[in-house]
Amino acid sequence: MEDLRIGVIGLGLRTSLALSAHRPGRGSVVAALCDSDPAVLKRQSERFDADILTEDYRELLDRSDLDAVIVMTPDDTHERVAIDCLRAGKAVYLEKPLHITVEGCDNILRTAKETGTRLYVGHNMRHMGVVRTMRDIIRKGVIGEPKTVWVRHFVSYGGDYYFKDWHADRTRTTGLLLQKAAHDLDVVHWLAGGYTTRVNAFGDLMLYGDLPRRAPGTPRPENWLKEFEWPPTRRGDLNHVVDVEDVSVMNMRLDNGVIAAYQQCHFSPDYVRNYTVIGTEGRLENFGDGPGDTVKVWNTGPSGYRDDCDIAYRVPAAAGSHGGADTGIIAEFNRFVREGGVTDTSPVSARMSVAAGYMATMSLRDGGTPYDVPPLDPELAAYFERGQR
Repeated sequence: MEDLRIGVIGLGLRTSLALSAHRPGRGSVVAALCDSDPAVLKRQSERFDADILTEDYRELLDRSDLDAVIVMTPDDTHERVAIDCLRAGKAVYLEKPLHITVEGCDNILRTAKETGTRLYVGHNMRHMGVVRTMRDIIRKGVIGEPKTVWVRHFVSYGGDYYFKDWHADRTRTTGLLLQKAAHDLDVVHWLAGGYTTRVNAFGDLMLYGDLPRRAPGTPRPENWLKEFEWPPTRRGDLNHVVDVEDVSVMNMRLDNGVIAAYQQCHFSPDYVRNYTVIGTEGRLENFGDGPGDTVKVWNTGPSGYRDDCDIAYRVPAAAGSHGGADTGIIAEFNRFVREGGVTDTSPVSARMSVAAGYMATMSLRDGGTPYDVPPLDPELAAYFERGQR
């Protein structure tokens, strides 16, 4: 089987995904690179054998020697770039979030259906061992029927990853309750077996709003993702625009009656996601979220807290970025490009996670007023649930 020839558009923080896709002789090869910054394009090209380099992604769209594209541009460009690629007939891997507005998401899905071009959205957490372990526990009925899901997201590097570049600007992201939480909201929906219909949220820019910023047009500091200040109040060189919240809490009601909650903080000392799922016959909770960590289940009782739990599941060993998730998601994308059909990731779920995060952000900025999540056109939903057939 010949390697798929893939073009990569955008060579920023997710270049590790492109490296996972560059597997000459093993299924796919990155044959073309695109970035609007010529210095970035030159530097990243040294990591690949790509023979096509361009600063304009549109130069890739008419090439018959490219089977697919991976789009990893800033979030606010997703609608325009993805639609152009879909209309050109290129199978698209679109990094999450699908877009920064509900309308933009629906426009992308509608274009995929109208053109018949295959669309894949990069919610790689569905390929993380800890998420798949929790999903398997629930599917086996070990805790009964899920009734509530709680997520605490501690982001120790938030001031560096999200407040030193475009992520800190709400015109580019809507907010981190969408941009950062899109992963977790998608996982909540997957574990709970339903989609959010109503939300309310609170949040604020509690810490990073008062720290030193760079002047407009000033480049990010050298080693900005290798050298981290502590405590967070010592951080400087922030983006010239900082107007997204660094703390947020969100409540959700799902269409199957499940109640869920999500909490995010960008100045905690540690970086970890903690999930709790409580069902009719027990609960699970993860302790660590990487390979070798543990998901504990308590399904006897009643009792006080028992550290030894009833069942302990070890998250499987894995190699590669994001705990092996990037390798797994690229393998699924390659199969999808070749064969089509249903995948573990879902454009519908990607849309619904954005919709929940978007409406929660509107609630947060409206004093916690509850908002309903706009439903997706049933015809669009059915098309993607059939595997885009």
